[in-house]
Amino acid sequence: MPEKKMDLHRKKDGFNGQKAIVLPTKIIKSCENSPLINHLFITDIGFYPKAQFHYRERLTGISQHILIYCADGKGWFQLNNKEAEIKQGQYFIIPANMAHKYGSDESNSWSIYWLHFKGCSADHFTHLLSKQKTQFSGNVNFSDERIRLFNNMYATLENGYSADNLGYINMCLWHFLSSFCYPDIFYVPINKKEKDAIDISIDFMQQNLHQPLTLQELAEEVHISASHYSALFRKKTGYSPLEYFNHIKIQKACQYLQFTKLRVKEIAYKMGINDPFYFSRFFSNMMGQSPLEYRNRKQ
Repeated sequence: MPEKKMDLHRKKDGFNGQKAIVLPTKIIKSCENSPLINHLFITDIGFYPKAQFHYRERLTGISQHILIYCADGKGWFQLNNKEAEIKQGQYFIIPANMAHKYGSDESNSWSIYWLHFKGCSADHFTHLLSKQKTQFSGNVNFSDERIRLFNNMYATLENGYSADNLGYINMCLWHFLSSFCYPDIFYVPINKKEKDAIDISIDFMQQNLHQPLTLQELAEEVHISASHYSALFRKKTGYSPLEYFNHIKIQKACQYLQFTKLRVKEIAYKMGINDPFYFSRFFSNMMGQSPLEYRNRKQ
């Protein structure tokens, strides 16, 4: 594979239609401490379409396991000093703490769905997917159901880190990984539900991240008294409305830091915060690192 060319042209990220979520440190710790989901849980998730010059190299690996599914185009990966090509309809798995490299083909850029995961059972999935660490890639037929499941996990996380959301997406993670372990018997039923007042309120939050909304304003939007609204919101999500709103703001701020060149001051304004120093403290408290440290990290 043409690694030297990849080195010359590599860039961080910046692909039209890209999306990614990195869970805050505090949320990851809550997953580790939850008997319900500590066996298997997502720490990072995203989609990079037509990711030309996408490249990653980690000399000592990372603490999470990584699954990358190529939906279009092609690329390559290197593990145990062996390099392999990845084409449309193939996936590869990278065990935690294993040195690795991977990248997109320069002439036929890949489109990839990817996630990082941890947990007590994560090693077992990785062993299964990597054939006991002897074969790190495999083939799967394209499935609309698999993509819908991935998008559902992503969309649920976009709506915040409530206990219900985390429980749901990490239970879905078992199903999603099983689609690669047992592709021939994979099937995803589709269930739809009507939105209640809290769902509508969360949609409103998403559409108004640039506003410093108050509890009273949020309650009025769904025509519920502030005290009743707050109780309903906490019962459903496990968080107060404003705490939940802050989670969503930080999630969006992370995306601006990762995918744009906006200054921290500009991102703060987009989150409805006029004091960039307050925003930096707020961000650091939530994510465990400053905005600039987050921007300079490798995904």
